[in-house]
Amino acid sequence: MNDNNTQTITLGMGCFWGPDALFGQLAGITRTRVGYTGGTTDNPATRHAGDHTEMVEIEFDPAVVKLETILDLYWNSHKPANINNYRDRLYNSLILYRDQAQLSVIQEVMQKRGEQGSGVPDTELTPFSVFYPAEDRNQKYYLKRYPDAVDKLRTLFKTEDDLTNATLAARLNGIAKGFANMDTIIQDIRTWQISSEEQEEIIQLIKQIKW
Repeated sequence: MNDNNTQTITLGMGCFWGPDALFGQLAGITRTRVGYTGGTTDNPATRHAGDHTEMVEIEFDPAVVKLETILDLYWNSHKPANINNYRDRLYNSLILYRDQAQLSVIQEVMQKRGEQGSGVPDTELTPFSVFYPAEDRNQKYYLKRYPDAVDKLRTLFKTEDDLTNATLAARLNGIAKGFANMDTIIQDIRTWQISSEEQEEIIQLIKQIKW
């Protein structure tokens, strides 16, 4: 599902498990993974994050889902003032943008929210520098609570990285958290740029999952 037309944005909005599932279920999102960034500590981890923030890195196809849509969902799903500086910087409201074009869109959306009466979000905007992927157990956290789902996906994705980076795993993680349902995901799969035979093989596989 990954191609050269995708863009990447990195968002912090509290514990990264929920955002991974929230954004992963959206049509147009091609990959999600969670990790740490925004700080100075070398090789951060769950118990030793230092001054980093828990983040979700989102790869998306702007022809299918616009950055504005992602940002509206982002700010509708958390309150920056409630999390900023909680446990130092671990749960800060933070966006790492990739270029000036992204920054301009982010600032426009923030200004629009302020004009609409929602208030300008107290979210830190920082240019992207580095992203440290979290441990495997934190990737697709809700999906991994369903062993049968993971066992069936192992027939398609042999390694942990393959599973973490799979569009299908991102969608099913959204189901596992309750952000999406199987019918919606099946409709989305039928729009993927793969053969109809591959689409149906995937659909038949996920229909057999015992949730």
